[in-house]
Amino acid sequence: MKNDGNMVEVRNLKMYFPINRGLLQRKVGDIKAVDDVSFTIKKNETLGLVGESGCGKTTTGRCILRLYKPTSGDIIFNGHNISRLPESKIRPLRSGMGAIFQDPFSSLNPRQTAGSIVADPLRIQQLVPRKEIPEVVAELFRMVGLDPAMMDRVPHEFSGGQRQRLGIARALATRPALVICDEPISALDVSIQAQIINLLEDLQEKLGLTYLFIAHDLSVVEHISNRVAVMYLGRIVEIASSDELYHRPLHPYTRALLSAVPIPDPRLDKQRQRILLQGEVPSPANPPSGCYFHPRCNYAQPECSQVIPPLKDVDNGHQVACIRVKDGLF
Repeated sequence: MKNDGNMVEVRNLKMYFPINRGLLQRKVGDIKAVDDVSFTIKKNETLGLVGESGCGKTTTGRCILRLYKPTSGDIIFNGHNISRLPESKIRPLRSGMGAIFQDPFSSLNPRQTAGSIVADPLRIQQLVPRKEIPEVVAELFRMVGLDPAMMDRVPHEFSGGQRQRLGIARALATRPALVICDEPISALDVSIQAQIINLLEDLQEKLGLTYLFIAHDLSVVEHISNRVAVMYLGRIVEIASSDELYHRPLHPYTRALLSAVPIPDPRLDKQRQRILLQGEVPSPANPPSGCYFHPRCNYAQPECSQVIPPLKDVDNGHQVACIRVKDGLF
């Protein structure tokens, strides 16, 4: 299957979780965690996926890893449609994927040694002979800036930053082409965050990795991403290159998010206009009609409550899902 330079292509992805109630646990509805999402990730690029908590970012990443079986839609990974493959056929493809999780402590088995944690993917996938595993693990430790002498330690003997480096080493054990980074620095001290970001960038250049970088910190995403996709209530509302999105946001929700990003210069921070959104994020179990954002949008018109805006290209790959955006302007 031809992929035109794309490592991942997601088409009309939906992930609904059933709501069951009563003694017989009858289905009474769905939580629409991901609702008709489409995007691509090119080889060797970093796509940032941003949005508020609960918007479906992590669920999207887990669908790509096939930790969740999608309700509908297609996920093309390296030319293979994995959205409906049985587990037996997905397993060989999983060696091409890695995952770095948000909490570097809860994602590591506290009873295993660090060396055993990193070696697990190698044993499961049977990628190297058993006698060579210790040397491969030692090399992975060195690659992420850890001393191989620490292989016999358990996770609680590491600092937070070291534990995340351990998680990165585990993610890279199978030499994946794609790594899903699920808020990999949000649980770390600010002083450590920059070190982990720099490590991820160095590894990407050295190993030719492709990243899906999930985060809610827009300043971090701007630094590491080539392109950025903005999610709201299970849908993507805007996709553009990092420079384009941060300098010319078009969707009202993106503008509101960027207006809340702190600016180091107090004088510039006072001069800019903050955009305050109305109300609360609706429930994904009962989303609004039409554009999901319209109840909170300062530019909403009656038509917005009736029409689901498609994600349209308005200018050189800058895609926006808003009926009020025309020719790149409101």
